[in-house]
Amino acid sequence: MNGPAINHNPNERLIVLLLGLLAAVHVFVFSATFPFFNPVDEPFHVDLVVRYSHGDIPRTFGPPCDDAMPLLAIFGTTEYLWTPESQPGGHYATPPWKLPMSEVQARLLGREIIWQTTKNPEASQPPLYYAVAGLWWRFWQQLGFVDGPLLYMAKFLNVFVIAGLVWLGWLAARKVFPENLFIRVAVAALIALMPQTTFYAVSNDVFSPLTFGLTFILLLDFWGAEKLSPRLAIALGLALAATFLTKISNLPLLVVAGIFIALKSFKLVRDKNSRPATLPLALLILCTGLPIAAWMTWCKVNFGDFTGSAMKIQILGWTDQPPAKWLHHPIFSVSGFWYFIERNFSTFWQGEFLWRHRPLAIPAVDLIYVVLTLAVLGFMLAVLLRRPSSFDAPQRTAAWFSFACIAAAFAFFALLSVKFDFQGCFYPSRALPFFVSGRLMLGMLIPFLVLFAGGLDRLTKKFPNRVKFLGLFLLLAFMLASEITTDWKIFPNEYNWFHL
Repeated sequence: MNGPAINHNPNERLIVLLLGLLAAVHVFVFSATFPFFNPVDEPFHVDLVVRYSHGDIPRTFGPPCDDAMPLLAIFGTTEYLWTPESQPGGHYATPPWKLPMSEVQARLLGREIIWQTTKNPEASQPPLYYAVAGLWWRFWQQLGFVDGPLLYMAKFLNVFVIAGLVWLGWLAARKVFPENLFIRVAVAALIALMPQTTFYAVSNDVFSPLTFGLTFILLLDFWGAEKLSPRLAIALGLALAATFLTKISNLPLLVVAGIFIALKSFKLVRDKNSRPATLPLALLILCTGLPIAAWMTWCKVNFGDFTGSAMKIQILGWTDQPPAKWLHHPIFSVSGFWYFIERNFSTFWQGEFLWRHRPLAIPAVDLIYVVLTLAVLGFMLAVLLRRPSSFDAPQRTAAWFSFACIAAAFAFFALLSVKFDFQGCFYPSRALPFFVSGRLMLGMLIPFLVLFAGGLDRLTKKFPNRVKFLGLFLLLAFMLASEITTDWKIFPNEYNWFHL
C-alpha cells in the first residue's frame, strides 16, 4: 500500500480516542431515540438478560420470566409492526406510564396474557452476551434504576461496546497496514459512524464483531509467529471460544479460522517445527474446545441437540426441504441472487428494523451502500489476483482470510435459505425464502472494514492523503446525514428515552 511511514505519529492515538468518543455519543443518541421493543427479537433478548441477571440459565423454550413480563407489557410500542390505521381509533396508544392505571390496566393485562403464551425462541442461544449484560443489568438495578430507565441502561452497554470496537478496528488495521495512516483511521471512523441499528438494541449480535475482531488480530499473530507461544495459544483459544459462545451464526467464521489454524499447523510440520509447537497447539485446542464442549453438552441435555437449534426450528414451524428441491430455489435466478446479495449487504451496513410495517431504510441509500461495497471489494480482489506483489505477505494473508470470512458467511446463509421450507413464518417466508439479515454477519465487521478501507486506499492511490481524507469525510458525512434523514421521524416518539 502506498502512503508515508507514520508508525510514530503522536496525534494518531488522540484521533482514535476522539473517534471512540464520537462512536459512543453516536450510539447513545440513537439508542435513546429508538423505543422498545424492535421486531428483531429484542423482547426475547431482554427476557434473557433479566433471567441471566438472576443467574437463571434457561433450560427450555418457555415464556418470558415474571420479572420481564411487566416490562414487555408496559414499555413496548406497536409502531414497529403496525400502521396507524390498524390501531384503535386510528392512532397509537399513549404510553401507559403517562396514564392512570385504571385506564390501562385491562390493556396491560391483555398484553401479559399474550406474552404468557409466547415461547422465547432465543433461549438456547450461547450465554456470553447475556451473562455480561445480566451483570450490567444487576449493577444498575443495585444503583436504584427500575422499569424504563433500567431497560435503557441495558441498551447503553452498547456505548462501551462500540468504543471498544473502534479501538479494536484500529489495532487490526495497524497490524495489517502499519505504514498507512489513511486505512487505520478509515477503519476506526467507519465503525464510529456505521448506521447499523443492531448497536441501538438489546441484542447478542453486538458482541460478535468484538469477539471475532479480537480473534482476527490474534490469528494474524498466530500465522506470523515463527515460534508459537503458550500465551498466544491460550488467548487465541479463548477468543475462538468466546466467538462461539456469543452467537451460533458465527459458525462459518469459526470454520474459516479452523482452516487457517490447520494450514499453519501443516506449515509447522512441513518446516519441521512441530515439536516446539506441540504444547501451544494443545493449549489452543483445550482453551477452544472445553468452553464450547461445555455449552454444547448443556444444550444437548436441556434442548435435545448440541446447538439447541432443532427445537427452535420446530417452534418457528420450519421444515427441511429434500435436496432435490434446493436447485429450484429462487436464489439460483439472477433476480433472486441479486436480492440475496443486495439485502444482506444493505442490512449489514444499516440494519433491518421495520417502522410502521415498512423497512426503515431509503432504497437509494441502500443501493449506494451495496454498489460501493461491491465496487471496492471487487477492486481489492482484482488487485490481489493481478498484482499480489503490491502487498506484502502478511497483508495478503489478512486479505485472503477476510475474503474467506465474507464468502463463508454468504455461503452459510445461502445454504440455510435453500435448506428449509419456511411454512407460514413471517421472516424468512415462502414468498421470500432468503436469509437476508446482515446483522448475523457482524462478526466479520473488522476483517470486512480492513478490506474495505484497503480497497478505498487502492482506488485513490494516485491522490495525496489530504484528498483521500476529504473523500473519507464526505463518505462519513453521507452516512450520518442519511441515517438522520431515515430515522428523523422516530426522534419525537413518545416511547423513547427522552419521554420517559
